[in-house]
Amino acid sequence: QVQLVEFGGGLGQVGGSLRLSCVAPGNKFRFTAMGWYRRAPGKQRELVAEQKTNGNTNYADSVKGRFTISRDLDRNTVILEMNRLKSDDTAVYYCMGRFDIEYWGQGTQVTVSS
Repeated sequence: QVQLVEFGGGLGQVGGSLRLSCVAPGNKFRFTAMGWYRRAPGKQRELVAEQKTNGNTNYADSVKGRFTISRDLDRNTVILEMNRLKSDDTAVYYCMGRFDIEYWGQGTQVTVSS
């Protein structure tokens, strides 16, 4: 059973920073990609950032220049550094790991207030 466990999130302020971490404890294989998606109230889930094992990275236009994704391949860990937060970043953030299929974490709430 593949598990993805998210840490971090919570309450942030406009212009501030938050950090999300995701680990896959006990996972025996390396994901071909790991990333973060989010679902804002009343909206569909959308890509935030994703990084493949070869280092190729994809960011949503709305977070480019503000968010940075990084992975520890050996530990199957992915981190999202979120800077210059905006109120539009308020959402539930989900960690994703892709191997044969996509695996998802439970989600962690990020709320950005002014």
